[in-house]
Amino acid sequence: MIQYNKIKVFLILCFISLLTISCDKDVLDIENPNAVTEATFWKTPQDFDAALIATYGALQFQAISGAGIPLEMVRGDEAGSEDFYIPWFRLSNLNVNDGDAHVVNKWSALYIGVFRANQILDQLEVNSDVFPTQEEAILVEAQVRFLRAYFYFEIAHSYGGGVIRTSVPNTNEELSIPFSSIEEITDQVILPDLLFAKANLPQSWPDNEEGRVTWGAATSLLGKSYLYSKEWSQAAGEFREVIDAGIYSLAPNNLDNFSHEEGFNVESIFEVPFSVEFNPGGNGIVVDNYPGVAGSETADVALSTGHLRFGGFNTILPTYYMHELFVRDEIDPSNPINDGNIQSKRMGASIVPIDGDGLYYGLPIGSRPGWVFGQSSYVKKYSNWYHLEQEDGNRRSEINYRVIRLADVYLMYAEAVLEANGDFDTAIDFIDRVRTRAGVITLRQYITDDGGIPEFHISEQVASRPRSFAVASVESVRTHIRRVERPLELCFEGFRWKDLVRWGIAGSVLNELAQDELWRTQNQSGILDVIADPNVPGSGAGVAPLFIREKVRPDFRTPSENYNPQIHDYLPVPAIELQTNDQIGG
Repeated sequence: MIQYNKIKVFLILCFISLLTISCDKDVLDIENPNAVTEATFWKTPQDFDAALIATYGALQFQAISGAGIPLEMVRGDEAGSEDFYIPWFRLSNLNVNDGDAHVVNKWSALYIGVFRANQILDQLEVNSDVFPTQEEAILVEAQVRFLRAYFYFEIAHSYGGGVIRTSVPNTNEELSIPFSSIEEITDQVILPDLLFAKANLPQSWPDNEEGRVTWGAATSLLGKSYLYSKEWSQAAGEFREVIDAGIYSLAPNNLDNFSHEEGFNVESIFEVPFSVEFNPGGNGIVVDNYPGVAGSETADVALSTGHLRFGGFNTILPTYYMHELFVRDEIDPSNPINDGNIQSKRMGASIVPIDGDGLYYGLPIGSRPGWVFGQSSYVKKYSNWYHLEQEDGNRRSEINYRVIRLADVYLMYAEAVLEANGDFDTAIDFIDRVRTRAGVITLRQYITDDGGIPEFHISEQVASRPRSFAVASVESVRTHIRRVERPLELCFEGFRWKDLVRWGIAGSVLNELAQDELWRTQNQSGILDVIADPNVPGSGAGVAPLFIREKVRPDFRTPSENYNPQIHDYLPVPAIELQTNDQIGG
């Protein structure tokens, strides 16, 4: 595995090119023989690799792949938070401004990554002769350009655009650049960088270089970029290349993608590694090297998803919509992956309701208090419920962050072929690959047995009618991908709000679920304390299928009222950028 922390001592280089200092000439003439400068660095391939590892290291920033991910989850339909967890609750309610910590931290983290990438690319132009062969220099460039493309993809689709910088600024004037649109960033940076990376990255690396980006990562992100641009045929072509290459396959179990024991598994295409071994005493908040502080190389995310009674804070909670999707996603009793469970393995790896299967932090579910006061289920993904008795109090987790995995590619490919030429048969085939691994009934089986696609996104309880089925068509499969399959497979992975925004359905989804919430508030208030099933240990009160107790948590009323696509689809540009960049700050 790439050891990000080994070479971060060189990160001071990342600031040298930004500093223009007015000093007395005599002071400037004094040279420190021990200083690391541009003139003394960039002299060997090892120097370039050190800087490259530092660029990879930017992926570990909490705002990109750690504690910032739960702050991404609360916008949309998959997760909510309690009002006393102010940063999460504000984002959940779309009450975000240009000074909020996550807005500032994510922008800063992504642009640090861009800066580190640009520094290497600038130096490759003037010092590429330090490499024994041109191929070695190109391989470094391909990795750097992939990383820059990824940072810019996140900038563009988080902030609705960004400031394009493809070289290191040397003057104050070069720091002030106008804001560019998503389309401009995609065309000028993301696509050229990914096309170069795809053409020059290997399909795999030796075991001791595990974690470096590959041809599959570049091709998948290229397909995703086309997908977000609604270039359906190009997207489908890139995804198909990844699929047909035969490099990747679905991991046997959903949990394999969210376990520290299964990093870089057969399904992984691009992931950010974390480890508790490099700096055992380091706090999980610190992942980079600051003066006098060694990075921990661990993720500070499990406290947000972990249960309060097991050392976590459960700052994010599955919505009732998400919970009910899992309940209604019926298992296929003939599928051996279910192994005697009454719920899908996908549910067991994603959320934990009071009537869930198996153990939770080593204990029967309900052994400790919880599942009360409106909390019908808890998030499992990116928590350590499956191997620890409680979360690490030093905010440390070594579960890698999966950025792109094959199941996502299958579902994006299904979407692309559906939108490109209306091929819902192929779309169903690839959706069913994901469903089969989850141990649930396939869409083909539903079509055979019930005549259509199940409309799981419509609550049976709220609608007060039995399950409905839609005739298989482009529209019904599109709805299934958007409202059922992607949230079930990819919930709590940080993509959901981007999906809702690019489809243009964020407002309608929030409004629909606000109405469901209102129905629950009006119609369940008198039965929240009624014994539902004495055979379910710890259920205590509420009614099936969600066993909501004591109150109905208001996840959607305020965001549905607040939502304005011009304001809320993307995060605002941070105030500090507006203040320092006169080209966009005005």
